[in-house]
Amino acid sequence: MAPAGSERRSLVVVKLGGSLLTRKREVEKLRPKVLHRLATELTEVRAVPLVVLHGAGSFGHPGAARFGLARPPDRAHPPSERARGATVVASEVRRLHLAVLRELVRARLAPWSIPLAGIAMNRAGHLSGFEVAPFERALERGVLPVAFGDVVPDEAWGFSILSADTAAVELAHRLGAVRVVFATDVPGVLDTAGPDRRAVVPEVTEGLVARLRPGPSARDVTGGIRGKIDAMLAIARAGADAALISGLTDGAVSRAIRGEAVYGSWAHARAP
Repeated sequence: MAPAGSERRSLVVVKLGGSLLTRKREVEKLRPKVLHRLATELTEVRAVPLVVLHGAGSFGHPGAARFGLARPPDRAHPPSERARGATVVASEVRRLHLAVLRELVRARLAPWSIPLAGIAMNRAGHLSGFEVAPFERALERGVLPVAFGDVVPDEAWGFSILSADTAAVELAHRLGAVRVVFATDVPGVLDTAGPDRRAVVPEVTEGLVARLRPGPSARDVTGGIRGKIDAMLAIARAGADAALISGLTDGAVSRAIRGEAVYGSWAHARAP
């Protein structure tokens, strides 16, 4: 069953980006001060029903790329190596997840880990099954559900990547969230096709992806900024607001959770 009453009407999904929590150009390099501040901000809004997701950053992306887990199996990655790669990447991501859980506990929150590998299934790299009940039960019991981008079983490829962005779309729809906040290391979607390539696009629309040129960035096996735009639009079509904001700005995440108009890029809920 879904969260009842006022909880269902006020639930917010927060996704803390891997590029925010880690230094993506350095292997398994955490940003401890950023993580500490974000945990403190979540404590400030403990009255709001939340689901927290986080990316893998430098703990998961390098291994996922090395073992080809974001693309179909090929000769360079036979099934046995792909299976081993899945276990390697899963263990790497869980090291980051443990650090996140520990910081949330230090902030006097009650995080409850829900690994996606045990509740989700992909087919050819796309989500094909998702059990939402563990999140519902956690919310009913007053703990904070925390999940992360993970390696999950894949009906066609053996194993593949399920991004936290995709999970955010699914959870927003299935739990009836009012808002999804994507906190990253950038202030929003940058207008790389405009005269000022550092300008932030305030309104995310269907035509945005077509006109944006990809910019230089660290390797991202989960779709990068284009994947986030797609996720935001899907969330808006499902009836929730979606924001892409900087988690490096003090107080921005907590204010966005409260529903304030924080500087960044927004996809506003559309009537179903």
